Amino acid sequence: MLNERSYPTRRTGALEMNQQLEFVARAAAIGTGATAGDESLGIVSEASVRDFIACLCLVGRWIGHFPRGRFAHANIAQAPRIPGETPIGWVAHYAIGIVFAALLMGVWGIDLARYPTLLPALLVGMFSVVAPFFLMQPAFGAGMAASKTPNPHTARLRGLMTHLSFGFGLYVAALLSALLFPV
Repeated sequence: MLNERSYPTRRTGALEMNQQLEFVARAAAIGTGATAGDESLGIVSEASVRDFIACLCLVGRWIGHFPRGRFAHANIAQAPRIPGETPIGWVAHYAIGIVFAALLMGVWGIDLARYPTLLPALLVGMFSVVAPFFLMQPAFGAGMAASKTPNPHTARLRGLMTHLSFGFGLYVAALLSALLFPV
């Protein structure tokens, strides 16, 4: 005898599809919101908007060298420019923010986006500093955790503060998402 558990109904499939769509939509909204907030803080704390954009330009330059088989540089600022490196950097920055928002919900569940709490968002923000410290900075020629920079301790503290503010941004963006799109 067949029962409902044997074969999923269309309704079950539709509910799963709705949950997946909600997950993607909330990750996009939360990641975009947190990244925009992080960028706003970055622009305010940088010497100028131009300096902040230059940083994203270097991210785009780094990614733009991937198809050429180049993943690490002695000094990314001296690497040959890549056409479209600035938009590549901006898109990558937002995509990474969305991935970390998805990680937040993937680890703590979609209910965290529906009913946000601060601690998990701050933990993901702190964890997100691993990427620049151990992947990007060495690949840019700055050494592991900015060890080859003129002031490594300042660079590390600044990176940690930036990523904690991103974590706080994840929380605020999740609150806004929950208010705008309640369950």
